[in-house]
Amino acid sequence: MSGPRYDTIGRSYSATRAEDPRIAAAIHGALGDARTVLNVGAGAGAYEPPDRAVTAVEPSEVMRAQRPPGAAPCIEARAESLPFEDGAFDAAMAIFSDHHWGDRHAGLRELRRVGRRALVLNWEPRMGKAFWLTRDYIGEFADFTRDTWQEAKDALGATEERIVPIPHDCADGFLLAYWRRPAAYLDPLVRANISVFALMAPEEVDAFVERLGADLKSGAWAERNADILELEELDVGLRIAIAM
Repeated sequence: MSGPRYDTIGRSYSATRAEDPRIAAAIHGALGDARTVLNVGAGAGAYEPPDRAVTAVEPSEVMRAQRPPGAAPCIEARAESLPFEDGAFDAAMAIFSDHHWGDRHAGLRELRRVGRRALVLNWEPRMGKAFWLTRDYIGEFADFTRDTWQEAKDALGATEERIVPIPHDCADGFLLAYWRRPAAYLDPLVRANISVFALMAPEEVDAFVERLGADLKSGAWAERNADILELEELDVGLRIAIAM
C-alpha cells in the first residue's frame, strides 16, 4: 500500500472523493451479514458501514488526518502484513486501494486470511475500450496495470463477482466517475485526486487536457459519445470481487 504516494497526492482528497450512496449500497450488500469489518487502505473513511464494527488500516498519515470525527479507529499498517490473527474479522474489504499496494497479490491473500469473507472493489482493465477516457485519451493507462483483474481475483480466492454501474452524477470523483461530465477532467483539483494522473508524466497530462478541451469546444467529444449522453448509469468496468 503506497503511504508515501498518498502523502503527496492525497492532500486534497476529501475535496472531490466523497462517498457515493449507490456505490456504498453495493459494497454494504456485498458484506452480507458481517458485523466486524476490516477496511484495508481505508483512506479518509469512505464506504465504511456505520452500522457495523469497523477497524481501518491506512499507511498514509495525510490520509489518516482526513478521517472525520467519529470515524472508525484507524491503525498504521500495510496490506501485505496485516497485524491480525487468521479470521479475526467477519469481513475484510479493500475499496479502490489494492492497485496501490507494493505487492498486490500478497495483500489480497492477507485480506482473505484475516477476513472470513473478503471483498475488493476496483476496475476491470479489460473494460478500457468501453470507456471513452481510456479508449480515446489515456490509452497508456494500461501501462499502470501490473496484472489482470482475473489474477487479482485468483489471489483473493474470489467465488463471486458483481457489476457496479456508475451513476451519471456519482459523488465520488474516481477515474471512472465523470463519464457523462467530461469537463470535470479539465479541473486540476479533480485530477489531483485521481492517482492515474499522478502516475502520468506532466507533459502527458498537459497533452490530454489540451486534446479533451479542444474536443469539447469543437463538439467532437459529444459527437463520438452521443450514445451515453442520456444514460442515468453506465457499466465501465467497476466490479466487486467476493471471497467466502
